[in-house]
Amino acid sequence: MSAATAGVQILPPRVRVRWKIFLLLAAFGLVGFLQRNNVPVAGYRMMPDLSLSQMQLGWMVTAFIAGYTIMQFPGGLLGQRFGARIMMVAISVIAVLATLTTPVAPLLLKGTALFAILVGAQFVLGLAQGPIFPVSTGVFEAWFRTDKWSLVQGMQSMGADLGGALAPPLIAWLMTILDWQQALAWTVVPAVVVIAVWAWYGRNTPAEHPSVGAAELAELDAPVPGQVQRTLPWRDALALLGNRDVLLLTFSYLLMNYVFYLLSTWVFLYLVQERGFAMLEGGWLASTPPFAAAIGAGVGGKLGSMLQTRYGVRTGLRIVPLIALPAAAVLQYVAIDAPNGYVAVAAIALGFAAVELTEGPFWSATMHVAREDSMTACGLLNTGGNLGGLIGTPIVAYLSGHHAWNTTFLLGAACAVASGAAWLLIDPTRRAVPAPSATS
Repeated sequence: MSAATAGVQILPPRVRVRWKIFLLLAAFGLVGFLQRNNVPVAGYRMMPDLSLSQMQLGWMVTAFIAGYTIMQFPGGLLGQRFGARIMMVAISVIAVLATLTTPVAPLLLKGTALFAILVGAQFVLGLAQGPIFPVSTGVFEAWFRTDKWSLVQGMQSMGADLGGALAPPLIAWLMTILDWQQALAWTVVPAVVVIAVWAWYGRNTPAEHPSVGAAELAELDAPVPGQVQRTLPWRDALALLGNRDVLLLTFSYLLMNYVFYLLSTWVFLYLVQERGFAMLEGGWLASTPPFAAAIGAGVGGKLGSMLQTRYGVRTGLRIVPLIALPAAAVLQYVAIDAPNGYVAVAAIALGFAAVELTEGPFWSATMHVAREDSMTACGLLNTGGNLGGLIGTPIVAYLSGHHAWNTTFLLGAACAVASGAAWLLIDPTRRAVPAPSATS
């Protein structure tokens, strides 16, 4: 055997298949956040054009969160039943159609009927996007070792935050050269591309992918990981619903997500209404916190994996939330007390980064508790997380509509502190459901 031949056999490929699968799932998160954040930005033009109040815009955002929240747990169950490959295509096609409904509906309807359709479109968009992260979690559980779970979860959140960061400047810029309808319509183009590539290349598990060889399988926790895909029995689903650590993680994530929705959805309006920035400058400045959040999510995921390796799962995954969430509370207070808008933007950006440092630990801890049932357990986790947005969004809409922005941020500070405190009671090493047998 020649040296060249030996080199080919010994040296691994430059990019493993699992990282290509990860990039596609991260792209789904990015596109999803671009779609979900386009209406709050376009709302600046939609409100006068369609005679909508800020409270009505708030109800549109709430409708999205309601649909998104409702489909978290069922989406995880469906993902375990049908597999990630089919689920991601189906829900993403529905999301594209729902996104297009918002710019098209005003061409056909007016008044109450139009508002009902706009709210309905956001609700359907939420339903369609709900399963993205729970289903992705099941893919990560099958494709990556346990010490990488926090990393890939944090990096997928990074992709999602980049989508949120792109929305304000992109939609604001498009609205300066096009009307808001065309601006929203253009956001479906990247979604169609990602759907097509995933339908061709994506697979549920490494064992199913034709490009995955024995070397890559050997690098994972099991000889043939994820070869058996099980439908979750009801008794195990009930065990997840009643598990102490899953419930504590869900409660903590609910509180954290009040802050997340405040900083991801409402910053643009805060900057143009409270701080007096012009629309285009406000759009660019409003992208700063999501960009900072994206960096925070990636760094937090990496830190979670490193600390887990050094200190163990229980201690290692706690460290980041226990530090980052109180820091986020302090930074929100700094933002409202800032002497000028630019200092406020900097404080909001750092606060959002601190919040997103915790994404990897939250999702990885839930995966450790649930293992093979990670899709369903993380669906429950994200149900709680989005209840934070569902409860908080009408509150923020009402308070901001009455120029009480400071109160919205003080509530966020309190939620961040309480969310961090809950981690003192969480132990990710306690498994919720016994390991399934080979025949289950």
